[in-house]
Amino acid sequence: MKGADEVLLAVDVQYDFMPGGALAVARGDEIVPVVNRLAREFSHVVLTQDWHPRGHVSFAANHAGRAPFETMTLPYGEQVLWPVHCVQDTEGAALHRDLHVPHARLVIRKGHHSDVDSYSAFVEADRVTPTGLTGYLRDVGVTRVYLCGLATDYCVAWSALDARRARFDVTVIEDACRAIDLGGSLAKAWEDMTAAGVERIESSALFAC
Repeated sequence: MKGADEVLLAVDVQYDFMPGGALAVARGDEIVPVVNRLAREFSHVVLTQDWHPRGHVSFAANHAGRAPFETMTLPYGEQVLWPVHCVQDTEGAALHRDLHVPHARLVIRKGHHSDVDSYSAFVEADRVTPTGLTGYLRDVGVTRVYLCGLATDYCVAWSALDARRARFDVTVIEDACRAIDLGGSLAKAWEDMTAAGVERIESSALFAC
């Protein structure tokens, strides 16, 4: 069992990111049993949940003449326009029914402000609005964050980078993640994470401990 100063952060294990979902991540469902097994190795688990209002600024449907996966410049910077997904209180926004982490202590809902996206579990895409996760983890004595979930190149990577900026030690569990890989985004995400000092492991390294 991992120590009290270590947390497993399971990112966006939700139906709209599963095969057949509104913003499907290829083979995203494969991570669910891996996350469950990992969670049993940690006394401290935090979950995140994408939680958008229907009028969210990141949805292509809310911009006339725009299509999903185009980019546009918003007041806080460049934004990928996504299909409508993870709308508050819909089935697509629900955590996967087979995700079994009864001892999770906290669920961080992100992307709930209509005018700014939020990939990171720590800081929204305007880079100034905190979710409160940094303060919570510091208050409970966490020093290392292990990440898994969806998607590697967006919400996992942004969370990992922000955790490093907050001076946590950070490890991404690669086989417990899946990627969107939009225009080389996966390779870029790993490049950025490696440069920031994020460790990259397989889940077997934890199960062997």
